[in-house]
Amino acid sequence: MAKIIFEDNQEETDLPDGSPIIEACEAAGVPFACTEGVCGTCVIEVTEGMDNLSEFNQAEADFLGDLDRERLACQCKLKCGFIKVKF
Repeated sequence: MAKIIFEDNQEETDLPDGSPIIEACEAAGVPFACTEGVCGTCVIEVTEGMDNLSEFNQAEADFLGDLDRERLACQCKLKCGFIKVKF
């Protein structure tokens, strides 16, 4: 079981390993618009556990440019372990 921790509101959500994080993020208050990786509304900052997320995809590379601490929540899957995010 994996876990996502939202630093903004101190919520924690357990997810099965390999799950998309979009629903947990939306429930915690991350705004979404297109859910296709085009608009960038759902940009989150990963403060811990970046290695536990799926690899960056082309939509993220196109939108974010510098692939460092930011991810598009609509494009990520949580492989295992935990992540801490800010939005």
